[in-house]
Amino acid sequence: MADARIPNNVLASKAGIAPSTCLGRVRALRDAGVIRGFHTSVDLEALGLLVYALISVRVHPQARNKMLAIGQHLRMLPNVQSVFLLAGDQDFLVHVACRTPKELRDFIAGHLGSDPAIANTQTNLVFDHLIPED
Repeated sequence: MADARIPNNVLASKAGIAPSTCLGRVRALRDAGVIRGFHTSVDLEALGLLVYALISVRVHPQARNKMLAIGQHLRMLPNVQSVFLLAGDQDFLVHVACRTPKELRDFIAGHLGSDPAIANTQTNLVFDHLIPED
């Protein structure tokens, strides 16, 4: 759903069910953990974050026993939007948003290049993010 703030009666109408039934189903989905939360979509460009990158990260073999801790550390770094733990030849995919190319370079050098657990990185610039519309 594109708008998590949709009133229950409008959602019920779109689903073709009674508002009380809709409310019960949404509560049941939340209680079951199917609906984990409601989120805000932020326009990063409005915040001056104009440079986006997806950074593939490979961890040193001797640090593989710390993968979850490394992922949590990556998630907390400034400019990080998302972190994905991967299968395959890369271990993580880190989505970052920065103000300038220099800020991106400094992020990579200061946070990833200086981390002894990280073997290497590969950075891909994002030209556009195409989001499905409702």
